[in-house]
Amino acid sequence: MCKIKAVHAVNSTICISQSTKSAMKRGDIVTFGEGRKKAAVIGAAGFAGIELVRLLVRHPVFELVAVTSDAFANQKVSDHYPALIGQTNLSFCANADLDRSELDIAFLAVPHTAALDLAPALLEKGITVVDLSADFRLKDADIYEAWYGAEHTQRSLLKEAAFGLPEVTGEELSHAAQRHAKGQAVLVACAGCYPTATSLAAAPLLLAGLGDAGSSVVVDAVSGVTGAGKSATERTHFCFANNNIEAYGVAKHRHTPEIEQILNIPNRLVFTPHLAPVNRGILSTVTIKLAEEASDITIERLQQLYEDYYAASPFVFVLPQGTLPKTSSVVGTNNAHVSVVLHKPTRSAVALCAIDNICKGAAGQAIQCANIVFGFPQAAGLEGMALPI
Repeated sequence: MCKIKAVHAVNSTICISQSTKSAMKRGDIVTFGEGRKKAAVIGAAGFAGIELVRLLVRHPVFELVAVTSDAFANQKVSDHYPALIGQTNLSFCANADLDRSELDIAFLAVPHTAALDLAPALLEKGITVVDLSADFRLKDADIYEAWYGAEHTQRSLLKEAAFGLPEVTGEELSHAAQRHAKGQAVLVACAGCYPTATSLAAAPLLLAGLGDAGSSVVVDAVSGVTGAGKSATERTHFCFANNNIEAYGVAKHRHTPEIEQILNIPNRLVFTPHLAPVNRGILSTVTIKLAEEASDITIERLQQLYEDYYAASPFVFVLPQGTLPKTSSVVGTNNAHVSVVLHKPTRSAVALCAIDNICKGAAGQAIQCANIVFGFPQAAGLEGMALPI
């Protein structure tokens, strides 16, 4: 059995760095109470999984006690990811050998369909599940089956799953936190990377009803190669990806219905993803036709709309008017940089967002959601800034 073991102790009182944006007033001393919460990462050897490990080994409350990988079973994490030398002594164990008896939370960094079997079994044991796959994101199982080509065998859980995009679906996560506080194990379905960047760019405008309901929402998004997963393909092999930018999945990418669901724009999304020769990062550019009644809106009003919408978010930064997001400014962080531009000749707004696809687009967001569910500050364990150069 893959036995749960302590990695290291961390004082339950931490100092959160200063940010006036945060409702918890980061910079204050935050006390988390007695005891740490035991966490496992299932599927820890992939890009999102190892990013979870990187973040969790330094989390002030979640104690990473087990990581699984069938391919690397019984091998040390740091042997495969030397960046973690000195950070953890954990070894991978086979998925079947995971000791679940003392776990409080499990993060699933697994391919779609795998969570359909894993999540129910964990929930039955009273373990809260934060799923990074697509299995519980779409509220309509028929849509999931149409886009993923697989039967959804856990339809009853779709109603229970809280969608994990805190800045947009905070109410769902709040309800999950209330249930968790009553002793229930809860399921969180984290938003995908493209949906996160796209929705953070477009949500303030579209959810305010300023978009033309009869027009398409056009999204051009560019991702780093890690977004395609760890296994190399002809598209992601170095020789093909290097010095090359290409579109893929045009008019048929699986994140299309998820973005439409978040933004409530059914059958209106034109989504074109692109692959760029960088490791990490997503830049999503969203063009939105404004409603006729919003035709006289000024850029100052749009800017204020965005700043007000994200005023309480510890991670979303609305850039000054005229400044555009760059992926290099958010790499390695859970931050999102957002800006909005007005294009008067076409009565359109162009909204942009940059995130790190495997942090805010996956692992970091999963921890942010877990923090909310367990009643911790959203930023716990997610401190840091990108490298300036």
